[in-house]
Formats: sequence, C-alpha cells, structure tokens
Amino acid sequence: MRRLALAAVAALSFAVLSGPVGAEVKSAGEGRLVLRNAVVISAGPDKVYAAMGRIGDWWDPAHSYSGKVGAMTMELRPGACFCEALPDGGVKHGEVVMVMPERTVRIMAALGPLQATGATGALTFEMKPTLDGDTEVTQTYQVSGLDPAMVQAAPGIDAVVGGQLARLKRYVETGKPD
Repeated sequence: MRRLALAAVAALSFAVLSGPVGAEVKSAGEGRLVLRNAVVISAGPDKVYAAMGRIGDWWDPAHSYSGKVGAMTMELRPGACFCEALPDGGVKHGEVVMVMPERTVRIMAALGPLQATGATGALTFEMKPTLDGDTEVTQTYQVSGLDPAMVQAAPGIDAVVGGQLARLKRYVETGKPD
C-alpha cells in the first residue's frame, strides 16, 4: 500500500510549467483537500462553456490512461459521463452533476490514482464575465476520503488539475492547448 501511495504521489507531482494564475492549496488535512485555481480567459463565457464540452481537445493526454488526444468525452448535461475510450474498454473519470450554462460545470470525480483509493472528489468550474468581455474561470477541486500520503501530495494534485485549467485557457484563446 505504501508503494502504491508513493507511486501515486510521484505521478501526481508532474511539473506543470505554465500553470494558472492564482493557484493555491486552500486546505489539506484530515483526509481531505481543497484546491483552487483561477485564470482569466480572453473570450466570453459562451466560448469557454462550449470548449468545456470538448474536453478531449484540451485535457492533457499525459494525464489519461490512453495517452491519446481526443480519447476523453463529456457532454454538458447532468448525468453525463466524463469518460475515456480505450481499445478494449474505457474509464469513467467522473460524472457531470451540475450544469448551469456559461456559469458553472461540476463533475464528481476522483481523478487519476485517487480513483483507486475510494476517495470522493468534486471538480467545479465557475465562469464569470469580466467588464472587458473576458471570462474569469475559478476551478475548485475538493476531495475527501484520502489517506495521509495522498493529502501530502496536495501540491502535486494541484499542479495537475491547475495544468488542465491552463490548457483550457490556451485552447480557448489559440485553438491549441499546448
């Protein structure tokens, strides 16, 4: 079990070079963590929201089981699967539980190695228009049911989920997540 936890910490500690503005571990301890990242995307909430539904175009394939761009899908409707197609199967990374178009998308998801631990997570994207016509996106990832080694991995987990938000920003602004 200790080896599995250490491997998970190593996997989640992947360095993200161009992370989002305002990244922080809000709290970590007692089997839970709360992570918050924020970016301003140079596009209106309608474009940001539409891009969220094309998750396979911007989610980092390095943080997937297939390693392939486009393998992930997620319809923007309650009950939809945030899923990944594999040659002989697939992965349900999470389930969409809240959709408020151009305002909020929430996915219940214990991402990556957290899935095997029995943890529960909620990944929320909140979109707010700015006065300049851009969109401020705040991403919050709350996870509970973690063992102490995974709680200590909070900065690495934050780098991974924050990296996804940075990729969404680049995808919306340039058409390419890299």
